Amino acid sequence: MEEKLAQMAQLVHTIAQALVDRPQEVHVRGIEGAYTMVLELHVAKEDVGKVIGRQGRTAQAIRILVGAVSAKINRRTLLEIIDKNHPAGPQLRN
Repeated sequence: MEEKLAQMAQLVHTIAQALVDRPQEVHVRGIEGAYTMVLELHVAKEDVGKVIGRQGRTAQAIRILVGAVSAKINRRTLLEIIDKNHPAGPQLRN
């Protein structure tokens, strides 16, 4: 399963890098649980809006792609977008 998690992380990383102004600051961390995988997408503060998109459409599209891939392996995968440069520490963005 770690191979699939790595593949999904690479997919999200590639998509996010294409969307942002600071691609060098894009990082994806995968956390694997018993039934669920969580992908944490870390981007620069200035790029959070680009990854989320208007009314969350871009983020939703990325989540749909991740969901389609995870359905093939019968696992649930969550994508969390995190602003790593927030003054109060990393902040979760929905």
